[in-house]
Amino acid sequence: MIYFSLFFEFLKIGLFSFGGGYATLPFLLDMSEKFCWFSPSELTQMLAISSVTPGPIGLNMATFAGFKTAGILGSVLATSAIVLPSLSLVILISKMLKKFRETEVLCQIFYALRPATCALLAFVGYKLFCDLILNKGNFCLFGFKIDVVALLLLFLFFALSLKFRKNAPLFLLLGAVAGMVVYLVLP
Repeated sequence: MIYFSLFFEFLKIGLFSFGGGYATLPFLLDMSEKFCWFSPSELTQMLAISSVTPGPIGLNMATFAGFKTAGILGSVLATSAIVLPSLSLVILISKMLKKFRETEVLCQIFYALRPATCALLAFVGYKLFCDLILNKGNFCLFGFKIDVVALLLLFLFFALSLKFRKNAPLFLLLGAVAGMVVYLVLP
């Protein structure tokens, strides 16, 4: 039964997550709360691992989540399910894309999807911020326990990303090094 549920949930993600791999995050967060196959904390770990491994982030996250939930067969099912809608759609419309590319209706649909995707990503960012930073540390501010190290790392990487916008591999490497340093230095 878990295999069917896993396939169906990732098929839904494949059908409705427009905007790239990060657009799968709201669905995965909902899945973590609905099925308890993995925790929001494990979701952040999956995101980190998916970001540093080659390939599309959404596909990597599906593979990792499927493996975490139901082993190798789960990873194969989740990966297949998330790819199936896109693959089918691309095969069906590949010949018609050139004809409809400049269609006003299609342009308006994509125009409306962009802010909706951005809002979903902002919500996931807020939720992950709360899970990572709030109620995790020893420093209290306005009734929240703040993980000061994680908050400082967040601000540092945010500032660096504003200064050096297109250097994602460097940020991933620095994040991994910072994680190792924090793990080794802090008990």
